[in-house]
Amino acid sequence: QGCSWSVIFADFDAHNRNRQTLCSLLPRESRSHNTDAALLPCLSYPAFALDDEALFSQTLDKIIRKLKGKYGFKRFLRDGYRTALEDKTRRYYKPAEIKLFDGIECEFPLFFIFMIIDGVFRGNPAQVKEYQDLLDPLLQHTSEGCPVVPKYYYVPADFVELEKKNPGSQKRFPSNNGRDGRFFLWGQAVYIIAKLLADKLVSPKDLDPIGRYVPPQDQRNVSMRFSNQGPLENDLVVHVALIAESQRLQVFLNTYGIQTQTPQQVEPIQIWAQKELVKAYFHLGVNDKLGLSGRPDRPMGCLGTSKIYRILGKTVVCYSIIFDLSDFYMSQDVMMLIDDIKNALQFIKQYWKMHGRPLFVVLIREDNIRGSRFSPILDMLAAFRKGIVGGVKVHVDRVQTLISGAVVEQLDFLRITETEEAPVFKSLEELDLPKHSKVKRQSSTPNASELEQQPDVNINDWKNKSTYEILQKLNDCNCLASQALLSSVLLKREGPNFITKEGTVAEHIERIYRRAGSKKLWSVVRFAASLLGKLVDSLAPSITNVLVQGKQVTLGAFGQEEVVISNPLSPGVIKNIIYEKCHLQDEREAVIQQELVIHIGWIISNSPELFRGMLKIRIGWIIHAMKYELKIRAGDMPAKDLYQMSPSEVKQLLLDVLQPQQQGRCWLNRRQIDGCLNRTPAGFYDRVWQILERTPNGLIVAGKFLPQQPTLSDMTMYEMNFSLLVEDMLQNIDQPEYRQMVVELLMVISVILERNPELEFQDKVDLDKVLQEAFNDFKKDHSSPKGSEKQHDLTAFYNTHPIGKKGTCSYLSKAVVTLLLEGEVKASNDDPCTIS
Repeated sequence: QGCSWSVIFADFDAHNRNRQTLCSLLPRESRSHNTDAALLPCLSYPAFALDDEALFSQTLDKIIRKLKGKYGFKRFLRDGYRTALEDKTRRYYKPAEIKLFDGIECEFPLFFIFMIIDGVFRGNPAQVKEYQDLLDPLLQHTSEGCPVVPKYYYVPADFVELEKKNPGSQKRFPSNNGRDGRFFLWGQAVYIIAKLLADKLVSPKDLDPIGRYVPPQDQRNVSMRFSNQGPLENDLVVHVALIAESQRLQVFLNTYGIQTQTPQQVEPIQIWAQKELVKAYFHLGVNDKLGLSGRPDRPMGCLGTSKIYRILGKTVVCYSIIFDLSDFYMSQDVMMLIDDIKNALQFIKQYWKMHGRPLFVVLIREDNIRGSRFSPILDMLAAFRKGIVGGVKVHVDRVQTLISGAVVEQLDFLRITETEEAPVFKSLEELDLPKHSKVKRQSSTPNASELEQQPDVNINDWKNKSTYEILQKLNDCNCLASQALLSSVLLKREGPNFITKEGTVAEHIERIYRRAGSKKLWSVVRFAASLLGKLVDSLAPSITNVLVQGKQVTLGAFGQEEVVISNPLSPGVIKNIIYEKCHLQDEREAVIQQELVIHIGWIISNSPELFRGMLKIRIGWIIHAMKYELKIRAGDMPAKDLYQMSPSEVKQLLLDVLQPQQQGRCWLNRRQIDGCLNRTPAGFYDRVWQILERTPNGLIVAGKFLPQQPTLSDMTMYEMNFSLLVEDMLQNIDQPEYRQMVVELLMVISVILERNPELEFQDKVDLDKVLQEAFNDFKKDHSSPKGSEKQHDLTAFYNTHPIGKKGTCSYLSKAVVTLLLEGEVKASNDDPCTIS
């Protein structure tokens, strides 16, 4: 492995995040390219960046289908590089110009060579022979007879039109033949490697000494330290060390049969919070000459905290960020902590690829066992003792015993010279409490009733009253919800530093926040947290977790302006967005959106299939879906208030909403939920492209126009950017059920055009008008409710089954066909209706 200065250190969690990003993009290459030949050296030799054989085959199949030609692979569709039509004096393309290169892209023999190498590595002689036979006629030769790999083959200007009319019909010419002394060195080098491999003069192991690629049959028998392939069956056992923060807590837990260690008992091994490890990693990659700083100040993930570190002569184990002391109210819900522990264990099981066992440190604090928190914590600790937690196998033992089977990382980049000052790291210290003193366990606090969460004052009555009157009422009031409301009036009027009987306004709200948390008054807690501008830990990493899955996130209240996040942002920027966009109607929205982001970040990492068909994760709309769900469950009774639910209940409700809609639910409810989630059917965006091809004047809905040109010229059918453009068109629709009906309408239009190739729209297609026509027909067939106010109520239409006689699809189809027949029908030579 070389000496310390030759070792490349990688952030394990960042590497895993990169792998997830790649897997979520594939079989696409990027947002703008549906596929690209550059994926070949990425997924096969030399990078071997993928461990999913099915996804590899799917991606390779797409590259071959879309890009393979007689003379090599195209780099990507509509690639203008070195074509006869490319303007070589310009370094950019004009709008709609890339359409000119459709079908005449240059073909590169280099990628045939990569396919030969891939065939050797994967033990596929048929693939090797196929691409050798394709490559041999393409090779040029020097005057000495040495083979030369041309960089590309191009279509000459005189043959461009003929090639466009009949793809693959024209002869292409090589870019270079080597006789002028100019060589494409990359192609030559890879050709030599392929020849050596094919002739068995070198073996794959010679080219891949650290085992980046391991054949499936050998994966059980090798160290996977450097390989991106995991074991065939993931039967990982996670090693767990239970650490009590004080000796008296250890004694207390021992009475229930739970064996733990204290920080003193694991010495000389130190226990660090993940933020101390972050401080150590500040020094990773620092290079003054190159102007490189260290690792950014972002939390370490649970993969990174599952290793043992040797740092400046110390042996260190770390606990995950979920055990950090937090000022945000979610930490007051012990069920959230338990859920986070289970999620972390499942994540480690799924993504751990190191040779040793992961070591997961569980830190138990005295605060965890107070009141009603004790029983769930005790049940979880009992599950650890049994060896199964949340479906993950665990083995609990002392840290000193577990260290032998763990992965040890030497942080050699922390070499400190005599002139440098060593960084100061703080290890976990045992609470200095009498060993035999009793652990204070407060009496169990039941969940607060709905009545307790309601204020006994009306905020509108107090907005115009004097500050003195508000202060008087605040002093006389015992209701925490009322105190929070009155404090909010003072905060907005007088500012956070205004003095009250109990200190400043900000200090008074902080006390309300703490007391409401201990009483489980979640609505009051959220209101106070928002007034104080609280920000949950790990908000930025959670958004990044969503982005790496190929999704976008929008923050903002339902029905209000939203901010789209498509790139990772710093916590400060995210906080500004949340507190500017999310508390316009209800202050509590700003903090519950943070909860949702944290939950979604975990869920999408462990269960990405729940977000299938959702390109944009619109947090405000998902909250609206959850409120719909509560109304549906309540029936004729008043719906439960989302803001009064505990964080763990909110998370469970979110999981329920994300599940595919169950049978037995009415169609109105289904459309409301799916519309809120922005869920679309498989192949939806491709079908919109096909509609646009037959709609010269474009589509419009809710005032948002999607033109045919330059859209079709600037983009290709399968690229992500087009899908985002369609989502942008649908963005202005403010009713979830109406949005879902528009999605159904577009699917209907696509099917009709697919079955009737002779038809196309003559004018701009106004989807709102088509839907209105369908609804008018629906009203004729159903008893129309009396009263003009009900004439435009589409509720009955939304609640109608889509398929079958008098289903919504039949009315939508009729409206679409009527619009199509208003235009001209294109004549066809093989039209069966034509007599002569």
